[in-house]
Amino acid sequence: MKLNILILADPFGKPSYAPRLRYLCDYLVRQGHQIVVYTEQFQSYDFPHAYPIIEKPIAYHNTWQWAWQSLWSILTDWRNRRFSQWVKEQVKEQEFDLVFCTTFSTFPLRAAYDIAREKNIPLITDIRDLDEQVPGAQYQSHRQWWAKPFSRWYKWVNIRRRNHVLSKANAVTTVSPWHVDFIRQFNKNVVLIYNGYDPAQFYAKDMPTNIFRISYIGRLYEFQSTALIEQAVHELNLPNLELNIHTHEYQPIPLDKVGDELRHSSIVLVLTNPNTKGMMTTKFYEAFGCEKPVLCTPSDNGLLAQTIHQTNAGLASSDINEIKDFILQKYREWQQNGYTRQAVINKEQFSREKQAQQFEQLFLQCIQQ
Repeated sequence: MKLNILILADPFGKPSYAPRLRYLCDYLVRQGHQIVVYTEQFQSYDFPHAYPIIEKPIAYHNTWQWAWQSLWSILTDWRNRRFSQWVKEQVKEQEFDLVFCTTFSTFPLRAAYDIAREKNIPLITDIRDLDEQVPGAQYQSHRQWWAKPFSRWYKWVNIRRRNHVLSKANAVTTVSPWHVDFIRQFNKNVVLIYNGYDPAQFYAKDMPTNIFRISYIGRLYEFQSTALIEQAVHELNLPNLELNIHTHEYQPIPLDKVGDELRHSSIVLVLTNPNTKGMMTTKFYEAFGCEKPVLCTPSDNGLLAQTIHQTNAGLASSDINEIKDFILQKYREWQQNGYTRQAVINKEQFSREKQAQQFEQLFLQCIQQ
């Protein structure tokens, strides 16, 4: 059975954004399904795609304009209403089998719900993050002191609007067991579909190096700390050991170079916080694909630590001596071979291919019910 799927998504932005959705779209097209993606446009992208991506441009010319539009959205849900009206006009003469909406927060859940209800077709929502898992006032990277009270208010309003749509969806997908348990209070039909890695880009290949690199790649939030790893590296004081911190703000890496960067790394660093819940980043799975040792510090004392232990992916620890012992063990392996490799157990369960198959199966089930 071939489906015609309307996909509403939060902005694609840079090519590095939303790999979960991009791989799913490519897979659905390969399987013969028809899809069309509607989203907002914040910045250009250059990744190849064999399906239409239709964008509603939006621009914030300065901080005050962003603040005003954000405030207006809190009061009136302007952003979702604006997007909903636009998409409705675009698709009013078209027929679809279902609406699929993916988001890291709230947008564009309201628009997806409005269109699914109007066309009387199933709605499936994919929740990649939950605002409740972020500690304190950290919300959408607003770190200015003056924005924090505003951010708390924004968070509260968004959560209420999100929960309303989740309760109406035919099914909800999400990325970790913690997320599943949390969302079940709003919708009983919750399906776990992990984040993962693209096997075409993140694969194991032994690449000898002259430097023992401990690499962190990704965004660095204020609730994450490099203190333990910096202390361990300082106390070990090993020759040719290098700590590389690649963030969006500092030393960014092009998307097509991330796989090689991981393969050239001796240890892949995952920074977390015991106060966060269900935080399992994409780079964590991409290290699986490359079969590189993962060092999670401090330990989240939860899902990350459990998954690392079950898959033999590396170490999750908040103990400085354990961290140093792990680094030293991998350092000796590197001295002997010129590279490191981790024998990850059952890594295929976290591949994007497996993910996409789960989504397709769920879509077909919702249509047949």
